[in-house]
Amino acid sequence: MTSPAASPCGVTRSILGQPWRWRGLAGGLENDRDFRPDALVDQLLMARGCARDALDSHRVPTIRGFMPDPSIFLDMDRAAARIADAVVAQEPVTIFGDYDVDGATSAALLIRLLRDLGLAAGYYIPDRLLEGYGPSADALVGLAEGGARLVVTVDCGALAFEALQAARDAGLDVIVVDHHKCATALPVAHAIVNPNRLDEGEGAAHGHLAAVGVAFLLGAALIRTLRARGWFAGGRAEPKLLDLLDIVALGTVADVAQLKGLNRAFVTQGLKVMAARRNIGLAALIEASRLTRDPSCTDLGFALGPRINAGGRVGKADLGVRLLTTDDPAEARGIAIELDRLNEERRAIEAAVREQAEALLGAQGNRAVAIVSGQGWHPGVIGIVASRLKERSGRPAIVIALDGSIGKGSGRSVSGVDLGAAVMAAKDAGLLVAGGGHAMAAGLTIDESKLDAFADFLDGRLGADVAAATDRRALLVDAVVGAGGVTPALVEALEAGGPYGAGWPSPRVAAGRVRVVKADVVGNGHVRAIVSGDDGRPIKAMAFGQGDSPLGQALLGAGSTRRLWLAGRAKIDDWAQRPAAELHLDDAAWAD
Repeated sequence: MTSPAASPCGVTRSILGQPWRWRGLAGGLENDRDFRPDALVDQLLMARGCARDALDSHRVPTIRGFMPDPSIFLDMDRAAARIADAVVAQEPVTIFGDYDVDGATSAALLIRLLRDLGLAAGYYIPDRLLEGYGPSADALVGLAEGGARLVVTVDCGALAFEALQAARDAGLDVIVVDHHKCATALPVAHAIVNPNRLDEGEGAAHGHLAAVGVAFLLGAALIRTLRARGWFAGGRAEPKLLDLLDIVALGTVADVAQLKGLNRAFVTQGLKVMAARRNIGLAALIEASRLTRDPSCTDLGFALGPRINAGGRVGKADLGVRLLTTDDPAEARGIAIELDRLNEERRAIEAAVREQAEALLGAQGNRAVAIVSGQGWHPGVIGIVASRLKERSGRPAIVIALDGSIGKGSGRSVSGVDLGAAVMAAKDAGLLVAGGGHAMAAGLTIDESKLDAFADFLDGRLGADVAAATDRRALLVDAVVGAGGVTPALVEALEAGGPYGAGWPSPRVAAGRVRVVKADVVGNGHVRAIVSGDDGRPIKAMAFGQGDSPLGQALLGAGSTRRLWLAGRAKIDDWAQRPAAELHLDDAAWAD
């Protein structure tokens, strides 16, 4: 690796028009007398915000090391006591979940836990198209009329004022387990457990948890409450809550929750549980996803999560919960195969909507938030398309599916821009029928006539934040190596600083100086290049989806004489007989 400098490789403007900068403290390590140059993992951890005195706990994050006392959260003990009452009395309980992965995993966790406690809980997952997001008054009153006495909403409910009032009027106790931003006022409920309550105290430090993480903490509080009541004294076995960490890891990664603190422990330990494949449904999904090795953090986000999401997006909303709670191998295989088929259908629908949305993107001008809308777009894919538009434009994006004059929208944001709070403010200003979310994602319902006013509102509220985020735009580099240094050993060393994901970014390596030996377009617009440095050792570099971009064109036209610096993620290519390392490119810069 080369010595740190003010800018890695001296790149102040790359082929994609951005400077390269050291991530965190990497540029100043040579002045740190206590730092050991060979401690790459320590460097990676500290560059992501880990304090030096916390390195030991972050190298292998454990639940014991990061688990807070569940009682620090408002309403947690009250919620646990009410569910404990239901367990003891064998009351009818229904888990009301959202239709995405976080909702499915949260619901599955509580259902499996209650089953282990001897209580068969029911579940209700609303249909995305027919019912929309969150609990409705009709759904909750219907559950009460069907005999339910307690409903636990997961990954939804924080803004369900009308629905929860109707439930209270119908004599139904409702516990809300959520992580979305709350308004100043809270809906009526027996308990609202949400680290993002505005009145939350110590628990607010855990506002980055996904709903499934909050559900796990509720599960711990429930077991503790029953233990204090002597429930297990008669020989009843205590449920092994840690055995459910595979579900927690899946929901956490798929919901793009920040992988810091407790979330890193959830994912690190959850992947170990998942490798044992004790959950029959998850094992079937891994097989249907054609994974032949133990799943990685990346697999949770890009293989398993999308398949469960496909049920809520274009299929039956309850398929995810059914898969994660079944103990029947045949049923699990059937559901997993169906989710795999639905995911392929989802991808085709997404591609069509994305093409139309990208064609409209150019008309947005200098708007702070890219907002596109279209009649007949499938609401089940607009969130994914919003993510793609955000990546392409470098600014927050909202995609709205219009059905007549009413549109359902989904937005994705960039770091430093709180889209959820802005959407809630727009609702309070009368611009939206409904809306909510968190910093990085939001959902809304809007009348088509107010689209321009909504865009103007976001310009005024978020313009400065988006401009600041754009000014900060740079490619962050963790290490510089020669081309021959991109090896399986390097990949292994880098991965030791994981798991990586939102809030804990995967390491980026700059490699060079290299010449392009061969470059061609493969697959759906991907550029494959074989490059080598002065030592003549070749490595493969992949620029996915960059065939028509300046990056792809530079690789294709570089020839064998011009030299380049390449920047990207070092990965293992395990398709060959012997695993080799390759570089998945994010950018490149001319070296001469």
